[in-house]
Amino acid sequence: MYSKIDSIFPKEKPSLVHGDLWSGNVICNQEGKPCLIDPAVYYGHREMDLAFSRLFGGFDTRFYDAYESIIPLEPGFESRIGIYNLYPLLVHLNLFGTAYLPGIEKKSSNAFSNVFFDPSI
Repeated sequence: MYSKIDSIFPKEKPSLVHGDLWSGNVICNQEGKPCLIDPAVYYGHREMDLAFSRLFGGFDTRFYDAYESIIPLEPGFESRIGIYNLYPLLVHLNLFGTAYLPGIEKKSSNAFSNVFFDPSI
C-alpha cells in the first residue's frame, strides 16, 4: 500500500477539519439551524471528515449533495472511505475495547480491496 499512497489520495492542500464529524455532534440552535459541537480540530485532508461522518450512519443526502455542489469530491472517494475510517476505528478500539475489532478487521480488508481494485484511482 505504501507504494500506492501517492495514487490513492488526491493532491490537495490541508483543510481545517472538524475531526469528529458525526450526527451526535450536530445540534440545532433556537432558529433550527444546525451547529457543530465537540470538535477535535486539525489540518488534514477534507475527505477525512466526510468519511468519518458516514462511519456511524451519516447525514441526510442533502448534506453531501450540498457539499459536492460547492467542492466536488475527486474520483474514488467511495473507495477511500474505509481507509480514512481506519484511524477513528482504531481509536475506538483503544478507548472502548475489543468489541470494535471484528468490524475493524472486516472494514480494513474491504478498504484495501476497494482501493487496490478501483479503476478511478
